[in-house]
Amino acid sequence: MTPREVLALCREREIRAVDLRFMDFPGAQKHFTIPVDTLKEASFEDGFGISGSSLQGWQAINESDILVVPQPETAFVDPYRDGTLAILGNIQDPITREDYAKDPRNVARKAVHHLQSLGLADDVRIGPRIEFFVFDDVRFGQNEHESFYHVASREGPWADGRHEDPATGIRHRHGYLAVPPTDTLQGLRNEILASLIECGVGVTGHHHGVASAGQCRFDLAPQSLVTAADHLVRARTLIKNAAAAAGQMATFMPKPLWNDNGSGLHLNVSMWKDGAPLFAGSGYGGLSQIAMHAMGGILAHAPALSAFCCPTTNSFKRLVAGFDAPVNLTYSYRNRSAAIRIPVHAARAEDKRFEFRCPDAAANAYLAPAALLMAALDGIQNQIAPGPPLDKDLYDLQPEELRDVATLPASLAESVEALRADQEFLLRGDVFTEDVLDTWIWYKTEHEVNAIRQRPHPFEFSMYFDC
Repeated sequence: MTPREVLALCREREIRAVDLRFMDFPGAQKHFTIPVDTLKEASFEDGFGISGSSLQGWQAINESDILVVPQPETAFVDPYRDGTLAILGNIQDPITREDYAKDPRNVARKAVHHLQSLGLADDVRIGPRIEFFVFDDVRFGQNEHESFYHVASREGPWADGRHEDPATGIRHRHGYLAVPPTDTLQGLRNEILASLIECGVGVTGHHHGVASAGQCRFDLAPQSLVTAADHLVRARTLIKNAAAAAGQMATFMPKPLWNDNGSGLHLNVSMWKDGAPLFAGSGYGGLSQIAMHAMGGILAHAPALSAFCCPTTNSFKRLVAGFDAPVNLTYSYRNRSAAIRIPVHAARAEDKRFEFRCPDAAANAYLAPAALLMAALDGIQNQIAPGPPLDKDLYDLQPEELRDVATLPASLAESVEALRADQEFLLRGDVFTEDVLDTWIWYKTEHEVNAIRQRPHPFEFSMYFDC
């Protein structure tokens, strides 16, 4: 839409309020609301001023002002807020009018511009497959003398006896493709599906996840990188609002349940030039040489990428063997236990892609795919070979067979150190600036790694209290 078309939509749908939304540096969506009469055609150039000093990782107090510039192509009518139009904004400096380097959406835009400047491709398409949990009740707390959490789900084998009908219980790790009434969330997912389609987000399917209690999965249609990220942000918001309207709670926390499958964010990647797919070829899995080199770059830089793709301390509780999580850095045709999977059913040239399975649902929707693209470009430019494929079940391999297979970092602290040591590929084209990377490393270390390291864990009482 153009600015004029956005204003016409406001009149047509009797919009009363405009919700301006953007993503902060760590990856949380923020918003503020203005009366619809305040939105003019000039607003799409002039923007709206707010303070950035209270946003994590952004401006200092002495230079706090920032501009939020609405982007007309992102506008949609919010189905969960009567008379409200939602629209994403780019962040700019109010004096220089330059795009703000720490705006995650700006980083994603710069990554695409860098791709196009190299002449290798003119489009990279991302198809996110996002998993999340929906619970009936969640309680948690943390202070100097107490730390706990409690999760309730009508589906799980530990459903607290609140549901007498045994048909609604899912056996441990038997939730994959469950049908109603065992799958109690079909109605909610259909409500989410309807709202996504109404709000312009393409969906290719949804179903129950593997985990025992409340895990859902949605496959979003492939889009150009920035649009795919916009749609992912929109989907997360609509999912949380749909769950809240149903009296439930949705979370994108990667591993909320011990001893059960976690939630991933699988990113399907393909590149295009002049409308033609670049990943189709006669090589392994029907891929081209450029696709193989793109995979090589991603696998080579995967430890550093994990700082963006698996960005929480909880992320690495998902990345353990035995729960369908891709710990080993290899690739395979069909094998879902590899870090990169080449879908076997993608036979047509335009469907050729690979799926990077390491990211999780807590990843920043803009920074993770931008970093992924930069790693792929490094692989293409430097012709990095991905090594031999591994088509066996990785979890059944003998230790000597796994000896030469690289693995992801085992913790957020290790992934941050990997990013500190391997970041040159991200700095090319001024996509990720040194300030962006330094701030990310500082924030993750200070606010997450150190915060967890300093606090006793409840399970430590079970292990050590009788010492």
